[in-house]
Amino acid sequence: MKTEADDSVKNSTETLAMFTLEPDWMHSSKLNYLKLGYYYLYERVIRQTFVKAMILVMLFQLARFQADDLMQLWSHLLNSKLASSLVGFVFLLFVGISYVICRQPSVYLIDFACFRPPSHLRAPFSTFIEHSILGNCFNEKSTDFQTKILERSGLGELTVLPESMHYLPPRPNLAAARREGEMVIFAALDELLEKTGVRPKDIDILITNCSMFNPTPSTSAMIVNHYKMRSNILSYHLSGMGCSAGVISIDLAKELLHVHRNKYAIVVSTETITQNSYFGNRRSMLLSNCLFRVGGAAVLLSNKSSERSRAKYQLLYSLRTHKGAVDASYRCVFQEQDEEGNNGVTLTKDLMLSAGDALKTNISSLGPLVLPLSEQLIFVAFIVAKLFNSKIKSYIPDFKMAFEHFCVHAGGKAVIDVVEKTLQLKPRDVESSRMTLYRFGNTSSSSIWYELGYIEAKGRMKKGDRTWQIAFGSGFKCNSAVWRALRNIDVPKRSPWLDCIHDLPVKIPEVIDF
Repeated sequence: MKTEADDSVKNSTETLAMFTLEPDWMHSSKLNYLKLGYYYLYERVIRQTFVKAMILVMLFQLARFQADDLMQLWSHLLNSKLASSLVGFVFLLFVGISYVICRQPSVYLIDFACFRPPSHLRAPFSTFIEHSILGNCFNEKSTDFQTKILERSGLGELTVLPESMHYLPPRPNLAAARREGEMVIFAALDELLEKTGVRPKDIDILITNCSMFNPTPSTSAMIVNHYKMRSNILSYHLSGMGCSAGVISIDLAKELLHVHRNKYAIVVSTETITQNSYFGNRRSMLLSNCLFRVGGAAVLLSNKSSERSRAKYQLLYSLRTHKGAVDASYRCVFQEQDEEGNNGVTLTKDLMLSAGDALKTNISSLGPLVLPLSEQLIFVAFIVAKLFNSKIKSYIPDFKMAFEHFCVHAGGKAVIDVVEKTLQLKPRDVESSRMTLYRFGNTSSSSIWYELGYIEAKGRMKKGDRTWQIAFGSGFKCNSAVWRALRNIDVPKRSPWLDCIHDLPVKIPEVIDF
């Protein structure tokens, strides 16, 4: 017989699966379909095809010219009154094109490092449940509920909780939170600086993000102090932006590197758990306890052309979608206090619609930039067809034609399942996401870097491969970053995956209710 806890687990599992990613085209008006169809038709078909055709015609005509014909044409232009005007026009056109091309330098990812959690902080399921019981923080139903969620979470037995959570009762104080942050951030940065050979004083831009823990001085100031960085460094800290903050930080770094020439930028992404675990009995707030674990990553970017030769990746696109103007989206992931004054994060019933709407917009913006023309023509054809017959099933473009690798935020097993199904991906495409969740848990904004590290550790990254990092966050936000490998990436000598990569992937068992 199923208990109340079983029903709650089912509802919570459905809540985790509420990231329904198939675009809800039926909620859009026919005018929107028409606009999107015209956009694709003009931007990706008519304009590009016309321009390419004109270039081919011009090249064909030039190929027919003889040397004498070219000399006569040049002589005629020199004797013409229009010669000076033509030369001036060509010069201005050249200057204009050069300015447009050169004003946004390429952004390179030189290298990155992910924090490897120490084994003595490991929190297997049995320890987690035992501490939940002995800590006197939860009633019996809440403990049973968390046990069932853990069994369905997709996490393994090697994930890590901060030191403060290993005490009985837990000690989630400010000092412990600082120690957790310093442990993760400094370890990742030390490894990154050692791997790249860049000195702390060489860093021009520093961006950190941690959604829930925001001390004063800030995390970025903590890094500047520890590494004695320059006084004129451009430092920023992003807070409250959820699991998608890692991509937001990359986007901010890109914008700054487009303005400031010949610079190094470091992005540090983490989430500090110590003061943000929930110690109440409201079940909608208990999910985070079962999913979030210790982790962090540091990334070195540069716009220096001299760094291209040793850089791993080039940033092609970063796209941000924000639905915060809609009240339901704004409140669907909301930090608040329960009836007893315990802090936690509540998930509302509007999460499904908000997530689907955000991803639909993000994919619609990204598609024209990355999909081959054939896929876009099919997509436009389906949009036009739906104008006349709304019963036609929506067409999801084949993004495997645009990307070789996918780094889907490891927010939970259900989230990965839905992304895999909706984008029609293969198990191998989401393998890095599943194994990151299994080995490290949900490390929030840094999970996409553990996933990229997994792909490298498997030796799968080849020159020219394109990688799509996609993350969801409160607000509600869906953000994407697209990278291209500049060379074959060797298996790194230092990686949090090295001790287990040969044993992965593993088959994650399904839990069946009787």
